Amino acid sequence: MASEETPATDTRTAVSPTGRETSTPASAPGTTPRTGPERAWVTRLVVVGIMLAAVNLRPAITSLGALLEEVRDGLGMSGSVAGLLTSVPPLCFAVFGVTAPRLARRFGPAAVVCGGMVAICAGLLIRPYAGGTAGFLAASALALMGIAVSNVLMPVIVKRWFPDRVGSMTGLYSMVLALGTSLPAAVTVPLTHAMGGGWKPGLAVWAVLAAVAVVPWAPLVREGREGRDGRAARPASAPEPAEGEQPPLRIARSRTAWALAVFFGLQATAAYITMGWMAQIFRDAGVPAGTAGLLLAVTMVMGVPLAFVIPRIATRLPHQGPIVLVLGVCGLAGYTGLYLAPAAGAWAWAVLLGIANCAFPLALTMVGMRARSAPGVAQLSAFAQSTGYLISIPGPLLVGVLYQHSGGWGLPIALMAALMVPEMLVGYLAGRDRTVEEEAAAR
Repeated sequence: MASEETPATDTRTAVSPTGRETSTPASAPGTTPRTGPERAWVTRLVVVGIMLAAVNLRPAITSLGALLEEVRDGLGMSGSVAGLLTSVPPLCFAVFGVTAPRLARRFGPAAVVCGGMVAICAGLLIRPYAGGTAGFLAASALALMGIAVSNVLMPVIVKRWFPDRVGSMTGLYSMVLALGTSLPAAVTVPLTHAMGGGWKPGLAVWAVLAAVAVVPWAPLVREGREGRDGRAARPASAPEPAEGEQPPLRIARSRTAWALAVFFGLQATAAYITMGWMAQIFRDAGVPAGTAGLLLAVTMVMGVPLAFVIPRIATRLPHQGPIVLVLGVCGLAGYTGLYLAPAAGAWAWAVLLGIANCAFPLALTMVGMRARSAPGVAQLSAFAQSTGYLISIPGPLLVGVLYQHSGGWGLPIALMAALMVPEMLVGYLAGRDRTVEEEAAAR
């Protein structure tokens, strides 16, 4: 693969009938020219939009994890129902994420992401005051729907706008996403206390961050419509592609796509168990609530620097499998420590599990690397994330059931450690240097 650090030029990406990307100068005959300042302004707005979208992709989940005990008491939830609550995010991501490519083709990626930010804002604002467990779940699903479509379209937008810097941009938004994951975990409890101690305003306040994210995406809606299926705008004089000229990939025929989907699912299982239950594990071990929230924040904040570094390293390697193995070993060590001495070595286990959770930005990077074209990335992203999140649904629920019926955290932690082994195996297979277009065409 060519180095991703080639300076960006003012080109538009077009997709040939074979699915390979080609570049044409923005000033080519038949195009609508853009001035340099205008193009630079739009590019900067895209970067700001990506960063603000990324920071909103996890507060709905980690803010709840920090206050899960209070929410359970306030809504009268059992341990099993709370486990169901922690399974709602992957369920919504699987159900709604698969619709993202179709919505992007119809309305444009920017319009869908903008709508996603609106849905996140509305859901976060409504859910604490919806009344009862059912209303809480329904409002959570609204916010998670917005997160789901944005999750899928982030790699597509990066591939479209920054095709020569996939690793750098993926690392940048993954780093901001990690920041948006760790910040609510760290500050939700003290923020709740500062606002009077009620869990409802402590959860609702994160809607403000989502409202801010709508601002840069609104003017990008028109830009997004120029490249409706993840492709950049065609020259003005070029005809629309004929129906069936670029048929969708038979993505399910690709072994790499399946390996990547299972890897995505297993790392998501670990991540949502961690976000939903780790603070409670520490609290049950005798760690104060505020410290438990900080430990969860440490786990999440490890992704801030590593989410920027790992994708850059991954794009320079022909095989990303060794990175998968290193992350997996850290996860096994963290779970072992959490099992043997949860309170005594709490900070060390939080760091190790934070390193292991960086499988997420690695998976996103591999989505961009395992397909040649932006439409291919859109299909692979939807397939890997939707299938992966379906795989991850039972994990948090099973942890809640095991915890309730065993009366402790021994069995749930053993389950988490056991799942690291297949995650390492399929991640190693997904890291091989090949594309889904090649595999789908060969079968």
